[in-house]
Amino acid sequence: MNEAASRLAHLSPQKLGLLLKRVKEKDGPTQIRVIPREQGINRFPLSYAQQRMWLLDQLNPGRSLNNMPNTWTIEGPLDVAALQSALTELCRRHETLRTTFAVHAGQPVQVVNPVEPVPLPVCDLSTLPQPRRRPEALRVAGEWISLPFDLERGPLLRACLLKFNQEHHAILLILHHIITDGWSFRNLTHELSILYGAHSRSDKFPLPELDIQYGDYAVWQRERVEGKLFEKQLSYWKGQLKGVPAFTELPFDRPRRAISNHRGGFRVSNFTPELSTQIKELNQRTGVTLFMSTLAAFQLLLHHYSGQNDICVGSPSAGRRHRQTENLIGFFINTLVLRTTFSDNPTFTELLSRVRETYLGAHAHQDVPFERLVAELKPDQSRGQTPFFQVWFALQNNRREKPSFDGLILRPFNQSVRIAQFDLALILCEEGDQISCGLIWDRDLFDPETAEQILKDYEALLKQVTANPEQRIAEIPFEPNSRSQSSEALIDDDTWPNEEQFVF
Repeated sequence: MNEAASRLAHLSPQKLGLLLKRVKEKDGPTQIRVIPREQGINRFPLSYAQQRMWLLDQLNPGRSLNNMPNTWTIEGPLDVAALQSALTELCRRHETLRTTFAVHAGQPVQVVNPVEPVPLPVCDLSTLPQPRRRPEALRVAGEWISLPFDLERGPLLRACLLKFNQEHHAILLILHHIITDGWSFRNLTHELSILYGAHSRSDKFPLPELDIQYGDYAVWQRERVEGKLFEKQLSYWKGQLKGVPAFTELPFDRPRRAISNHRGGFRVSNFTPELSTQIKELNQRTGVTLFMSTLAAFQLLLHHYSGQNDICVGSPSAGRRHRQTENLIGFFINTLVLRTTFSDNPTFTELLSRVRETYLGAHAHQDVPFERLVAELKPDQSRGQTPFFQVWFALQNNRREKPSFDGLILRPFNQSVRIAQFDLALILCEEGDQISCGLIWDRDLFDPETAEQILKDYEALLKQVTANPEQRIAEIPFEPNSRSQSSEALIDDDTWPNEEQFVF
Protein backbone atom coordinates (compact mmCIF):
# COMPACT_ATOMS: atom_id res chain seq x y z
CA MET A 1 0.00 0.00 0.00
CA ASN A 2 1.51 3.38 -0.95
CA GLU A 3 1.64 6.38 1.39
CA ALA A 4 -1.54 8.02 0.02
CA ALA A 5 -3.54 4.83 0.31
CA SER A 6 -2.24 4.27 3.84
CA ARG A 7 -3.34 7.74 4.93
CA LEU A 8 -6.74 7.24 3.36
CA ALA A 9 -7.16 3.89 5.08
CA HIS A 10 -6.90 5.56 8.49
CA LEU A 11 -9.48 8.29 7.82
CA SER A 12 -12.75 8.02 9.71
CA PRO A 13 -15.89 7.60 7.56
CA GLN A 14 -16.87 11.19 8.44
CA LYS A 15 -13.51 12.63 7.32
CA LEU A 16 -13.53 10.45 4.21
CA GLY A 17 -17.01 11.70 3.31
CA LEU A 18 -15.85 15.30 3.75
CA LEU A 19 -12.80 14.62 1.59
CA LEU A 20 -14.95 13.09 -1.14
CA LYS A 21 -17.24 16.11 -1.08
CA ARG A 22 -14.28 18.46 -1.43
CA VAL A 23 -12.79 16.39 -4.26
CA LYS A 24 -16.09 16.52 -6.14
CA GLU A 25 -16.87 20.18 -5.52
CA LYS A 26 -13.54 21.97 -5.51
CA ASP A 27 -12.81 24.39 -8.28
CA GLY A 28 -9.48 23.22 -9.63
CA PRO A 29 -6.89 25.70 -10.92
CA THR A 30 -7.77 24.84 -14.52
CA GLN A 31 -11.29 26.25 -14.07
CA ILE A 32 -12.41 29.70 -15.19
CA ARG A 33 -14.52 31.20 -12.41
CA VAL A 34 -17.29 32.49 -14.69
CA ILE A 35 -18.54 30.93 -17.91
CA PRO A 36 -19.13 33.86 -20.30
CA ARG A 37 -22.41 34.31 -22.17
CA GLU A 38 -22.03 34.28 -25.96
CA GLN A 39 -24.39 36.99 -27.21
CA GLY A 40 -26.17 37.26 -30.55
CA ILE A 41 -25.23 33.87 -32.07
CA ASN A 42 -27.20 30.68 -32.63
CA ARG A 43 -24.38 28.36 -33.70
CA PHE A 44 -22.02 26.69 -31.23
CA PRO A 45 -19.41 23.92 -31.26
CA LEU A 46 -20.34 20.56 -29.80
CA SER A 47 -19.20 19.64 -26.31
CA TYR A 48 -16.90 16.62 -26.17
CA ALA A 49 -19.73 14.39 -24.96
CA GLN A 50 -22.00 15.61 -27.74
CA GLN A 51 -19.30 15.05 -30.34
CA ARG A 52 -19.00 11.36 -29.52
CA MET A 53 -22.79 10.99 -29.44
CA TRP A 54 -23.02 12.71 -32.83
CA LEU A 55 -20.36 10.42 -34.32
CA LEU A 56 -22.19 7.34 -33.04
CA ASP A 57 -25.37 8.60 -34.67
CA GLN A 58 -23.55 9.13 -37.97
CA LEU A 59 -22.25 5.55 -37.85
CA ASN A 60 -25.64 4.08 -36.89
CA PRO A 61 -28.36 6.45 -38.13
CA GLY A 62 -32.02 5.76 -37.51
CA ARG A 63 -31.58 3.92 -34.20
CA SER A 64 -33.27 4.63 -30.86
CA LEU A 65 -30.40 3.53 -28.61
CA ASN A 66 -29.91 7.03 -27.20
CA ASN A 67 -33.58 7.90 -26.71
CA MET A 68 -34.21 8.90 -23.10
CA PRO A 69 -37.77 8.62 -21.76
CA ASN A 70 -39.21 10.48 -18.79
CA THR A 71 -42.71 9.16 -18.12
CA TRP A 72 -45.29 9.85 -15.40
CA THR A 73 -48.91 9.05 -14.67
CA ILE A 74 -50.97 12.09 -13.65
CA GLU A 75 -54.01 11.77 -11.41
CA GLY A 76 -56.38 14.72 -11.08
CA PRO A 77 -58.03 17.36 -13.29
CA LEU A 78 -55.23 18.06 -15.76
CA ASP A 79 -55.17 21.39 -17.64
CA VAL A 80 -53.82 20.19 -21.01
CA ALA A 81 -53.45 23.71 -22.43
CA ALA A 82 -51.43 24.81 -19.39
CA LEU A 83 -49.17 21.75 -19.74
CA GLN A 84 -48.50 22.50 -23.41
CA SER A 85 -47.77 26.16 -22.62
CA ALA A 86 -45.39 25.07 -19.85
CA LEU A 87 -43.52 22.80 -22.27
CA THR A 88 -43.18 25.65 -24.75
CA GLU A 89 -41.91 28.00 -22.05
CA LEU A 90 -39.43 25.33 -20.94
CA CYS A 91 -38.06 25.18 -24.49
CA ARG A 92 -37.79 28.97 -24.57
CA ARG A 93 -35.78 28.97 -21.34
CA HIS A 94 -33.42 26.14 -22.34
CA GLU A 95 -31.93 26.56 -25.80
CA THR A 96 -30.70 22.98 -25.85
CA LEU A 97 -34.32 21.76 -26.08
CA ARG A 98 -34.67 23.50 -29.45
CA THR A 99 -31.20 22.67 -30.73
CA THR A 100 -30.43 20.63 -33.84
CA PHE A 101 -27.09 19.54 -35.30
CA ALA A 102 -25.66 20.48 -38.67
CA VAL A 103 -22.29 20.38 -40.43
CA HIS A 104 -20.58 23.72 -41.08
CA ALA A 105 -17.18 24.00 -42.75
CA GLY A 106 -16.75 20.27 -42.30
CA GLN A 107 -17.42 20.32 -38.54
CA PRO A 108 -20.59 19.44 -36.60
CA VAL A 109 -22.21 22.40 -34.86
CA GLN A 110 -25.16 23.04 -32.58
CA VAL A 111 -27.86 25.22 -34.12
CA VAL A 112 -30.33 26.92 -31.77
CA ASN A 113 -33.70 27.29 -33.46
CA PRO A 114 -36.45 29.85 -32.81
CA VAL A 115 -39.10 29.15 -30.18
CA GLU A 116 -42.16 27.31 -31.49
CA PRO A 117 -45.14 25.75 -29.69
CA VAL A 118 -44.38 22.22 -28.54
CA PRO A 119 -46.87 19.73 -30.02
CA LEU A 120 -48.71 17.70 -27.37
CA PRO A 121 -50.86 15.10 -29.12
CA VAL A 122 -53.38 13.24 -26.95
CA CYS A 123 -53.93 9.51 -27.39
CA ASP A 124 -57.42 8.85 -26.02
CA LEU A 125 -57.65 5.40 -24.43
CA SER A 126 -60.82 6.15 -22.48
CA THR A 127 -63.03 4.48 -25.09
CA LEU A 128 -61.31 1.12 -24.51
CA PRO A 129 -62.55 -1.37 -21.92
CA GLN A 130 -60.77 -0.82 -18.59
CA PRO A 131 -58.60 -4.02 -18.72
CA ARG A 132 -57.19 -3.03 -22.13
CA ARG A 133 -56.13 0.52 -21.28
CA ARG A 134 -52.80 -0.13 -19.53
CA PRO A 135 -51.57 -2.75 -22.06
CA GLU A 136 -52.44 -0.37 -24.88
CA ALA A 137 -50.72 2.49 -23.05
CA LEU A 138 -47.55 0.40 -22.74
CA ARG A 139 -47.71 -0.47 -26.44
CA VAL A 140 -48.12 3.18 -27.46
CA ALA A 141 -45.35 4.25 -25.07
CA GLY A 142 -43.06 1.62 -26.57
CA GLU A 143 -43.70 2.94 -30.07
CA TRP A 144 -43.03 6.53 -29.06
CA ILE A 145 -39.87 5.65 -27.16
CA SER A 146 -38.53 3.50 -30.01
CA LEU A 147 -39.09 6.12 -32.71
CA PRO A 148 -35.67 7.44 -33.84
CA PHE A 149 -34.71 11.12 -33.81
CA ASP A 150 -33.20 13.01 -36.73
CA LEU A 151 -30.40 15.13 -35.24
CA GLU A 152 -30.29 17.45 -38.24
CA ARG A 153 -34.00 18.10 -38.65
CA GLY A 154 -35.22 17.78 -35.08
CA PRO A 155 -36.99 18.44 -32.85
CA LEU A 156 -35.09 16.37 -30.31
CA LEU A 157 -37.88 16.49 -27.73
CA ARG A 158 -41.17 14.61 -28.20
CA ALA A 159 -44.17 14.82 -25.92
CA CYS A 160 -47.36 12.78 -25.89
CA LEU A 161 -50.30 12.56 -23.49
CA LEU A 162 -52.15 9.29 -22.88
CA LYS A 163 -55.70 9.75 -21.60
CA PHE A 164 -57.19 6.92 -19.50
CA ASN A 165 -60.15 9.00 -18.31
CA GLN A 166 -60.91 12.61 -17.46
CA GLU A 167 -58.72 12.59 -14.34
CA HIS A 168 -56.11 9.97 -15.19
CA HIS A 169 -53.38 10.60 -17.79
CA ALA A 170 -49.80 9.62 -18.54
CA ILE A 171 -47.26 11.98 -20.03
CA LEU A 172 -44.43 10.74 -22.24
CA LEU A 173 -41.39 12.99 -22.64
CA ILE A 174 -38.70 11.51 -24.88
CA LEU A 175 -35.43 13.35 -25.56
CA HIS A 176 -32.29 12.41 -27.43
CA HIS A 177 -29.35 11.83 -25.09
CA ILE A 178 -27.29 14.42 -26.99
CA ILE A 179 -29.32 17.20 -25.31
CA THR A 180 -29.92 15.74 -21.86
CA ASP A 181 -28.82 13.47 -19.01
CA GLY A 182 -30.26 12.18 -15.73
CA TRP A 183 -29.52 15.38 -13.77
CA SER A 184 -31.14 17.37 -16.58
CA PHE A 185 -34.31 15.32 -16.30
CA ARG A 186 -34.59 16.31 -12.65
CA ASN A 187 -34.20 19.97 -13.67
CA LEU A 188 -36.72 19.51 -16.47
CA THR A 189 -39.37 17.89 -14.26
CA HIS A 190 -38.86 20.45 -11.48
CA GLU A 191 -39.20 23.44 -13.79
CA LEU A 192 -42.09 21.92 -15.72
CA SER A 193 -44.07 21.48 -12.50
CA ILE A 194 -43.48 25.14 -11.55
CA LEU A 195 -44.34 26.42 -15.03
CA TYR A 196 -47.48 24.27 -15.20
CA GLY A 197 -48.72 25.73 -11.93
CA ALA A 198 -48.04 29.26 -13.15
CA HIS A 199 -49.85 28.71 -16.46
CA SER A 200 -52.81 26.94 -14.88
CA ARG A 201 -53.30 29.86 -12.43
CA SER A 202 -52.34 32.58 -14.96
CA ASP A 203 -49.56 33.69 -12.58
CA LYS A 204 -46.35 35.43 -13.50
CA PHE A 205 -43.50 33.07 -14.25
CA PRO A 206 -41.58 32.47 -11.01
CA LEU A 207 -38.30 31.25 -12.54
CA PRO A 208 -35.37 33.64 -13.01
CA GLU A 209 -33.66 33.78 -16.38
CA LEU A 210 -30.63 31.52 -16.77
CA ASP A 211 -27.14 33.07 -16.63
CA ILE A 212 -25.82 30.92 -19.46
CA GLN A 213 -26.99 28.29 -21.96
CA TYR A 214 -25.52 24.92 -22.90
CA GLY A 215 -23.85 26.37 -26.00
CA ASP A 216 -21.88 28.74 -23.75
CA TYR A 217 -20.71 25.76 -21.73
CA ALA A 218 -19.57 23.95 -24.91
CA VAL A 219 -17.48 26.98 -25.97
CA TRP A 220 -16.01 27.28 -22.47
CA GLN A 221 -15.19 23.57 -22.30
CA ARG A 222 -13.37 23.66 -25.64
CA GLU A 223 -11.28 26.64 -24.54
CA ARG A 224 -10.58 25.14 -21.15
CA VAL A 225 -9.23 21.79 -22.35
CA GLU A 226 -5.81 23.25 -23.00
CA GLY A 227 -2.67 24.01 -21.03
CA LYS A 228 -0.25 22.28 -18.69
CA LEU A 229 -2.65 21.58 -15.84
CA PHE A 230 -5.09 19.81 -18.13
CA GLU A 231 -2.20 17.85 -19.63
CA LYS A 232 -1.31 16.76 -16.09
CA GLN A 233 -4.78 15.30 -15.65
CA LEU A 234 -4.57 13.65 -19.05
CA SER A 235 -1.19 12.17 -18.10
CA TYR A 236 -2.80 10.59 -15.02
CA TRP A 237 -5.36 8.77 -17.17
CA LYS A 238 -2.74 7.65 -19.66
CA GLY A 239 -0.87 5.99 -16.81
CA GLN A 240 -4.02 4.63 -15.19
CA LEU A 241 -5.27 2.98 -18.38
CA LYS A 242 -1.95 1.79 -19.79
CA GLY A 243 -2.23 -1.85 -20.84
CA VAL A 244 -5.90 -2.05 -19.96
CA PRO A 245 -7.57 -5.22 -21.32
CA ALA A 246 -9.72 -4.71 -24.41
CA PHE A 247 -12.72 -6.51 -22.94
CA THR A 248 -14.01 -8.43 -19.94
CA GLU A 249 -15.05 -12.04 -20.45
CA LEU A 250 -18.58 -12.55 -19.15
CA PRO A 251 -20.85 -15.61 -18.94
CA PHE A 252 -22.62 -14.91 -22.23
CA ASP A 253 -25.40 -17.23 -23.39
CA ARG A 254 -24.83 -16.22 -27.03
CA PRO A 255 -21.97 -14.80 -29.09
CA ARG A 256 -21.88 -11.05 -29.57
CA ARG A 257 -23.63 -9.78 -32.68
CA ALA A 258 -21.77 -7.60 -35.17
CA ILE A 259 -24.40 -4.91 -34.50
CA SER A 260 -26.26 -5.07 -31.19
CA ASN A 261 -29.99 -4.41 -30.99
CA HIS A 262 -29.42 -3.05 -27.47
CA ARG A 263 -32.63 -4.69 -26.27
CA GLY A 264 -32.51 -4.60 -22.52
CA GLY A 265 -33.92 -6.64 -19.67
CA PHE A 266 -34.36 -5.37 -16.12
CA ARG A 267 -34.63 -6.98 -12.69
CA VAL A 268 -34.50 -5.66 -9.12
CA SER A 269 -33.29 -7.39 -5.97
CA ASN A 270 -33.94 -5.94 -2.51
CA PHE A 271 -31.19 -6.83 -0.06
CA THR A 272 -32.33 -8.20 3.27
CA PRO A 273 -32.12 -5.79 6.24
CA GLU A 274 -29.39 -8.03 7.68
CA LEU A 275 -27.21 -7.77 4.58
CA SER A 276 -27.75 -4.01 4.29
CA THR A 277 -26.66 -3.65 7.92
CA GLN A 278 -23.60 -5.86 7.40
CA ILE A 279 -22.47 -3.78 4.41
CA LYS A 280 -22.82 -0.52 6.34
CA GLU A 281 -20.97 -1.95 9.35
CA LEU A 282 -18.12 -3.06 7.07
CA ASN A 283 -17.98 0.44 5.61
CA GLN A 284 -17.71 1.92 9.10
CA ARG A 285 -14.90 -0.43 10.11
CA THR A 286 -12.85 0.03 6.94
CA GLY A 287 -13.52 3.73 6.28
CA VAL A 288 -15.06 3.34 2.84
CA THR A 289 -18.31 4.52 1.29
CA LEU A 290 -21.22 2.39 0.12
CA PHE A 291 -20.17 3.03 -3.47
CA MET A 292 -16.66 1.72 -2.83
CA SER A 293 -17.63 -1.46 -1.00
CA THR A 294 -20.37 -2.48 -3.43
CA LEU A 295 -18.15 -1.65 -6.42
CA ALA A 296 -15.33 -3.77 -4.97
CA ALA A 297 -17.71 -6.73 -4.55
CA PHE A 298 -19.04 -6.28 -8.08
CA GLN A 299 -15.56 -6.17 -9.59
CA LEU A 300 -14.68 -9.25 -7.54
CA LEU A 301 -17.71 -11.00 -9.07
CA LEU A 302 -16.51 -10.04 -12.57
CA HIS A 303 -13.06 -11.36 -11.63
CA HIS A 304 -14.64 -14.70 -10.65
CA TYR A 305 -16.64 -14.89 -13.88
CA SER A 306 -13.82 -13.93 -16.23
CA GLY A 307 -10.74 -15.31 -14.51
CA GLN A 308 -9.08 -11.98 -15.35
CA ASN A 309 -6.96 -10.11 -12.81
CA ASP A 310 -7.61 -6.71 -14.40
CA ILE A 311 -11.21 -5.47 -14.26
CA CYS A 312 -12.53 -2.14 -15.57
CA VAL A 313 -16.02 -0.75 -15.21
CA GLY A 314 -17.50 2.56 -16.28
CA SER A 315 -19.20 4.90 -13.82
CA PRO A 316 -20.84 8.32 -14.15
CA SER A 317 -19.57 11.68 -12.99
CA ALA A 318 -22.14 14.49 -13.10
CA GLY A 319 -19.73 16.77 -14.98
CA ARG A 320 -21.24 19.91 -13.42
CA ARG A 321 -18.26 21.21 -11.56
CA HIS A 322 -19.24 24.83 -12.22
CA ARG A 323 -22.17 26.30 -10.31
CA GLN A 324 -23.53 27.98 -13.45
CA THR A 325 -24.26 24.57 -14.96
CA GLU A 326 -26.32 23.20 -12.06
CA ASN A 327 -29.72 24.41 -13.33
CA LEU A 328 -29.15 23.78 -17.04
CA ILE A 329 -30.60 21.05 -19.23
CA GLY A 330 -27.94 19.43 -21.39
CA PHE A 331 -25.50 16.55 -21.79
CA PHE A 332 -22.89 17.13 -19.09
CA ILE A 333 -22.26 13.67 -17.67
CA ASN A 334 -18.70 12.37 -17.93
CA THR A 335 -17.62 8.73 -17.82
CA LEU A 336 -14.93 7.58 -15.41
CA VAL A 337 -13.08 4.32 -15.95
CA LEU A 338 -12.50 2.53 -12.64
CA ARG A 339 -9.77 -0.11 -12.91
CA THR A 340 -8.99 -2.65 -10.20
CA THR A 341 -6.32 -5.33 -10.24
CA PHE A 342 -6.53 -8.62 -8.36
CA SER A 343 -2.85 -9.52 -8.46
CA ASP A 344 -1.15 -10.79 -5.27
CA ASN A 345 -4.37 -12.41 -4.01
CA PRO A 346 -5.40 -9.55 -1.68
CA THR A 347 -7.84 -9.82 1.18
CA PHE A 348 -11.16 -8.09 0.60
CA THR A 349 -10.09 -5.36 3.03
CA GLU A 350 -6.97 -4.77 0.93
CA LEU A 351 -9.15 -4.77 -2.18
CA LEU A 352 -11.28 -2.04 -0.61
CA SER A 353 -8.15 0.11 -0.19
CA ARG A 354 -7.31 -0.32 -3.88
CA VAL A 355 -10.83 0.59 -4.95
CA ARG A 356 -10.87 3.61 -2.64
CA GLU A 357 -7.57 4.93 -4.00
CA THR A 358 -8.74 4.43 -7.60
CA TYR A 359 -12.05 6.15 -6.93
CA LEU A 360 -10.46 9.19 -5.29
CA GLY A 361 -7.88 9.45 -8.08
CA ALA A 362 -10.55 9.27 -10.76
CA HIS A 363 -12.61 12.04 -9.19
CA ALA A 364 -9.54 14.20 -8.65
CA HIS A 365 -8.93 13.97 -12.42
CA GLN A 366 -12.53 13.98 -13.64
CA ASP A 367 -12.14 17.09 -15.82
CA VAL A 368 -10.75 15.09 -18.74
CA PRO A 369 -13.68 14.24 -21.05
CA PHE A 370 -14.00 10.53 -21.71
CA GLU A 371 -14.17 11.32 -25.42
CA ARG A 372 -10.75 12.99 -25.20
CA LEU A 373 -9.33 9.85 -23.57
CA VAL A 374 -10.64 7.71 -26.42
CA ALA A 375 -9.12 10.08 -28.99
CA GLU A 376 -5.75 10.19 -27.19
CA LEU A 377 -5.38 6.51 -26.27
CA LYS A 378 -7.04 5.00 -29.37
CA PRO A 379 -8.26 1.77 -27.76
CA ASP A 380 -9.29 -1.17 -29.92
CA GLN A 381 -12.93 -0.70 -30.97
CA SER A 382 -13.00 -3.29 -33.74
CA ARG A 383 -15.57 -5.41 -31.87
CA GLY A 384 -18.03 -2.55 -31.67
CA GLN A 385 -17.85 -2.43 -27.86
CA THR A 386 -17.54 0.56 -25.55
CA PRO A 387 -13.81 1.34 -25.28
CA PHE A 388 -12.09 0.40 -21.99
CA PHE A 389 -15.14 -1.26 -20.42
CA GLN A 390 -18.40 -3.04 -21.24
CA VAL A 391 -19.94 -3.03 -17.76
CA TRP A 392 -21.47 -0.05 -15.95
CA PHE A 393 -21.80 0.60 -12.20
CA ALA A 394 -23.66 3.42 -10.46
CA LEU A 395 -25.08 4.29 -7.06
CA GLN A 396 -28.33 6.21 -6.64
CA ASN A 397 -28.41 7.18 -2.98
CA ASN A 398 -31.39 9.48 -3.07
CA ARG A 399 -34.58 9.08 -5.00
CA ARG A 400 -35.88 11.99 -7.01
CA GLU A 401 -38.40 14.29 -5.41
CA LYS A 402 -41.78 13.57 -6.88
CA PRO A 403 -42.91 16.64 -8.83
CA SER A 404 -46.07 18.42 -7.75
CA PHE A 405 -48.15 19.68 -10.65
CA ASP A 406 -50.36 22.14 -8.77
CA GLY A 407 -52.00 19.50 -6.60
CA LEU A 408 -51.98 16.66 -9.14
CA ILE A 409 -50.55 13.28 -8.12
CA LEU A 410 -47.63 12.07 -10.25
CA ARG A 411 -46.14 8.57 -10.19
CA PRO A 412 -43.46 6.94 -12.37
CA PHE A 413 -44.92 5.20 -15.41
CA ASN A 414 -42.33 2.64 -16.45
CA GLN A 415 -42.59 1.61 -20.06
CA SER A 416 -42.07 -1.82 -21.54
CA VAL A 417 -39.10 -0.75 -23.69
CA ARG A 418 -35.70 -1.29 -22.05
CA ILE A 419 -32.47 -0.11 -23.67
CA ALA A 420 -29.13 -1.72 -22.81
CA GLN A 421 -26.26 0.63 -23.57
CA PHE A 422 -23.75 -1.85 -22.12
CA ASP A 423 -23.44 -5.62 -21.71
CA LEU A 424 -24.39 -5.21 -18.04
CA ALA A 425 -25.29 -2.22 -15.89
CA LEU A 426 -25.58 -2.62 -12.13
CA ILE A 427 -27.30 0.19 -10.21
CA LEU A 428 -27.39 0.30 -6.43
CA CYS A 429 -30.16 2.36 -4.84
CA GLU A 430 -30.08 3.40 -1.19
CA GLU A 431 -33.21 4.76 0.46
CA GLY A 432 -33.08 4.97 4.24
CA ASP A 433 -31.98 1.61 5.61
CA GLN A 434 -32.90 -0.28 2.44
CA ILE A 435 -30.39 -1.12 -0.30
CA SER A 436 -31.76 -2.33 -3.62
CA CYS A 437 -29.91 -3.57 -6.65
CA GLY A 438 -31.08 -3.21 -10.24
CA LEU A 439 -29.55 -5.00 -13.22
CA ILE A 440 -29.97 -3.98 -16.87
CA TRP A 441 -28.61 -6.50 -19.36
CA ASP A 442 -28.30 -6.91 -23.12
CA ARG A 443 -30.85 -9.52 -24.14
CA ASP A 444 -28.80 -10.40 -27.21
CA LEU A 445 -26.10 -11.72 -24.86
CA PHE A 446 -27.86 -12.98 -21.73
CA ASP A 447 -30.96 -15.01 -21.00
CA PRO A 448 -33.18 -13.69 -18.18
CA GLU A 449 -32.23 -16.71 -16.04
CA THR A 450 -28.53 -15.87 -16.36
CA ALA A 451 -29.11 -12.23 -15.48
CA GLU A 452 -31.15 -13.22 -12.44
CA GLN A 453 -28.36 -15.57 -11.36
CA ILE A 454 -25.85 -12.74 -11.63
CA LEU A 455 -27.91 -10.79 -9.11
CA LYS A 456 -28.07 -13.83 -6.82
CA ASP A 457 -24.32 -14.44 -7.16
CA TYR A 458 -23.65 -10.80 -6.33
CA GLU A 459 -25.74 -10.97 -3.17
CA ALA A 460 -24.13 -14.27 -2.14
CA LEU A 461 -20.66 -12.78 -2.61
CA LEU A 462 -21.56 -9.70 -0.58
CA LYS A 463 -22.62 -11.98 2.27
CA GLN A 464 -19.26 -13.77 2.10
CA VAL A 465 -17.04 -10.70 2.08
CA THR A 466 -18.97 -8.82 4.76
CA ALA A 467 -18.84 -11.88 7.04
CA ASN A 468 -15.08 -12.35 6.61
CA PRO A 469 -13.37 -9.38 4.91
CA GLU A 470 -9.90 -10.54 5.98
CA GLN A 471 -10.12 -13.69 3.88
CA ARG A 472 -8.04 -13.69 0.72
CA ILE A 473 -10.13 -13.53 -2.42
CA ALA A 474 -8.85 -16.85 -3.82
CA GLU A 475 -10.03 -18.57 -0.66
CA ILE A 476 -13.56 -17.16 -0.57
CA PRO A 477 -15.96 -20.12 -0.72
CA PHE A 478 -17.93 -18.82 -3.65
CA GLU A 479 -19.17 -20.79 -6.64
CA PRO A 480 -20.61 -18.66 -9.44
CA ASN A 481 -23.89 -19.87 -10.91
CA SER A 482 -24.52 -22.09 -7.91
CA ARG A 483 -28.26 -21.48 -8.35
CA SER A 484 -28.59 -20.29 -4.80
CA GLN A 485 -31.92 -18.81 -3.82
CA SER A 486 -32.06 -15.07 -3.26
CA SER A 487 -33.52 -14.00 0.05
CA GLU A 488 -35.74 -11.53 -1.76
CA ALA A 489 -37.75 -12.01 -4.94
CA LEU A 490 -36.27 -10.70 -8.16
CA ILE A 491 -38.86 -8.47 -9.75
CA ASP A 492 -39.33 -6.28 -12.79
CA ASP A 493 -40.41 -3.47 -10.52
CA ASP A 494 -42.53 -0.49 -11.59
CA THR A 495 -41.72 1.20 -8.27
CA TRP A 496 -38.01 1.30 -9.08
CA PRO A 497 -36.84 4.78 -10.13
CA ASN A 498 -37.10 5.48 -13.87
CA GLU A 499 -33.91 4.32 -15.53
CA GLU A 500 -33.24 7.79 -16.91
CA GLN A 501 -31.60 8.58 -13.58
CA PHE A 502 -28.79 6.18 -14.36
CA VAL A 503 -27.98 6.98 -17.95
CA PHE A 504 -24.70 8.43 -18.99
